[in-house]
Amino acid sequence: MATDPRKAAFASIVLMGALALAGAAGAQVLSGPPLAKALQRGGYVLVMRHASSPVTPPSAAEADSGNPNHERQLDAAGRTAATAMGEAMRKLPIRIGQVWSSPTYRALETARLAGLPKPTTAPELGDHGRSMSAATGGQSAWLRAKAGERPREGADNILITHQPNIAAAFGKDAEGLGDVEALVFRPECGGKSGLVERIPMAEWPRLAGG
Repeated sequence: MATDPRKAAFASIVLMGALALAGAAGAQVLSGPPLAKALQRGGYVLVMRHASSPVTPPSAAEADSGNPNHERQLDAAGRTAATAMGEAMRKLPIRIGQVWSSPTYRALETARLAGLPKPTTAPELGDHGRSMSAATGGQSAWLRAKAGERPREGADNILITHQPNIAAAFGKDAEGLGDVEALVFRPECGGKSGLVERIPMAEWPRLAGG
């Protein structure tokens, strides 16, 4: 029995609409308590800008004892913010899987003060000594790929890098990204990831019920 081409076309349109609605639901933005519960369940990747750091490297007298190369380091606001973020993560609590970081002192200091597990450093997350210069295409591709890798069950991964790297990799999704602000991605099948939410520093205590 021949298939009515008009019915077949209508069925195809209905199917496409259903798939579009399913995709929209899957990409639903989370915030507040639903976001906190989602992070507690795990399965997310947080791509984070390091905490506040002056653009000028410290003098020998100003450099931290653990900063022998006198790289840029966190200021008082940055140290306070990194510490508060870590406290909020533990209060929620969020189980941390892999932590990746730029090899720069200010990024590693952010991880240390937040009390995160010891990070694995990657040059793709660094600034290659150029500080605020734009990222390369290779760095952007690497960062997008990492944001699409699924964490171990029940855990969330964290990547700490620099604003130019995040902006180059994620474009409009990263516009106006603040110090220690995180983009939250949900890895999907095929190594892709969907942006779920942005978490500014001030939001962490609220997520933790503070």
